[in-house]
Amino acid sequence: MFQKTIIATVVAACPVVAAAQTQGPFTLPDLPYATDALAPVISAETMELHHGKHQKAYVDNLNKAIDAGDAPKEATLEELVAGAGTFTPAVRNNAGGLWNHTFFWETMTPVGQTKEMSSELSEAITTSFGSDEEFRAAFEKAGADRFGSGWVWLIVNEEDELEITSTPNQDNPLMDVAETQGVPLMGNDVWEHAYYLTYNNRRAEYLSAWWDVVDWTKVSERYEAALAE
Repeated sequence: MFQKTIIATVVAACPVVAAAQTQGPFTLPDLPYATDALAPVISAETMELHHGKHQKAYVDNLNKAIDAGDAPKEATLEELVAGAGTFTPAVRNNAGGLWNHTFFWETMTPVGQTKEMSSELSEAITTSFGSDEEFRAAFEKAGADRFGSGWVWLIVNEEDELEITSTPNQDNPLMDVAETQGVPLMGNDVWEHAYYLTYNNRRAEYLSAWWDVVDWTKVSERYEAALAE
């Protein structure tokens, strides 16, 4: 029941992600800004490769897996993500890669346009983590501690509380295989392809710089939607 609730909440809160929930064949969604819009935090070259090569590969490989009979052709992206544990690794990894990256692009905005988080979200962060500074430190630590490739997330859990979690590879908190399920409010990609061209092996530096492109208006809207369910 909780998984159905979080999927419905995310679809309502993330219109660009929801637009990708149509039946396959799936297509690569457009970026919501120019490839150089997040510089210097994320370079244009990184964005071109990350979106145009990596995410496109997830789209293409997901369509190939569905064509091969690994999942029903009529399945939506949200259904493939929610039932990831019941499908082949090709479906799990590539459906996750498509969903995660679309959500990731929508979590960010150009430097100088990040605005402030809502008072409700700010209060919840203080309640859960002690302060904004402690929240950021905990989020960065979770991202730095993720061994190998994966993601770090801020979610609303089953108790309607904020929680930081991380997932391996292209998993996310919506999946039936997630160690901790919840409604994602924000997520940062800690695969090397997300940062290596600019930061090399300095993942911690990337995680620290990333705050300069977080769209707090979007994150706050997601928090409001999560509590409304």
